[in-house]
Amino acid sequence: MNHEAVIFDIDDTLYNSTRLSVMARANAIEAMIDAGLPVDRQSGTELLNGVIQRLGANSNRHLDELVEAAGVPPSARLVAAGIVAYHNTKPVYLRPFEETIPTLLRLRDLGYRLGVITNGMAVKQWEKLIRLGIQHFFHTAVVSETMGVEKPDPRIFTVCCERLQVEPAASVYVGNDPGTDIFGANRVGMLSIRMRKGKHADVEPEDDAHRAAHDIHRLGDLLGLIEAGAIGLPAAPAPQP
Repeated sequence: MNHEAVIFDIDDTLYNSTRLSVMARANAIEAMIDAGLPVDRQSGTELLNGVIQRLGANSNRHLDELVEAAGVPPSARLVAAGIVAYHNTKPVYLRPFEETIPTLLRLRDLGYRLGVITNGMAVKQWEKLIRLGIQHFFHTAVVSETMGVEKPDPRIFTVCCERLQVEPAASVYVGNDPGTDIFGANRVGMLSIRMRKGKHADVEPEDDAHRAAHDIHRLGDLLGLIEAGAIGLPAAPAPQP
């Protein structure tokens, strides 16, 4: 069949989110220690990981809670030191995979509509797309905070397809997490492609509902799937975003 749209997750799909998170958190802890936080690197990392597990990855209070967990009164200076170090890490590690831009260019030239479906805070997810320099490739981006539901809820997938004016069955979804990306895409009848990178790279699907139609290890493999006929070419070129 013809596929009209290719839709992507962001983290560990278009760039190395896992590496960025590890390095940015490590640099934040180091800066906070230099500013007077009474912990060593290992205990600081353990405390921060516990805070993130408790509050979730999208909270904006990780460093405030780290200060409290370290037994220190609230300190704007300590938190600010961590924030600055965290954000200063982004220009180094928030970079697209080597094949991201060439693959997006080729998909666009072949006439696919391109979209994003991602969980997280809207400003943070858009910041990633803009820092990666790829925001202009996409006809639409659907973020869970704006939608009020998260992957794998089928509504976030169907809304993206509606915005792209394509049926789910004529859409390809590329993501790295079998529990949210692949399960969600499969539920609505998309062709699911799993990017085997990041923290979920070695996680095996628990059943067929969480199993992708195809696994890839680099984004350029999408073009190979097109050449092999596993992804159908669109019937006509899509308008440029």
